[in-house]
Amino acid sequence: MKYRIALHKSDEGYSVSVPGLPGCWSQGVTEEEAVENIRDAIREYLSVVQEQLRGEDVREVEITV
Repeated sequence: MKYRIALHKSDEGYSVSVPGLPGCWSQGVTEEEAVENIRDAIREYLSVVQEQLRGEDVREVEITV
């Protein structure tokens, strides 16, 4: 899957978030580290969501933008 990320450079390094996944963010000293860390954060985020939805009636819909 592909996700858009928002990368912000600061004096301390880089912060990164995923606009499509509220509350999913990470950071790193370098841009590369921040991107690798957000990959891990996305995996964890999706794992938690999947666990929370276990047993629910979940469906997919397709939209055109």
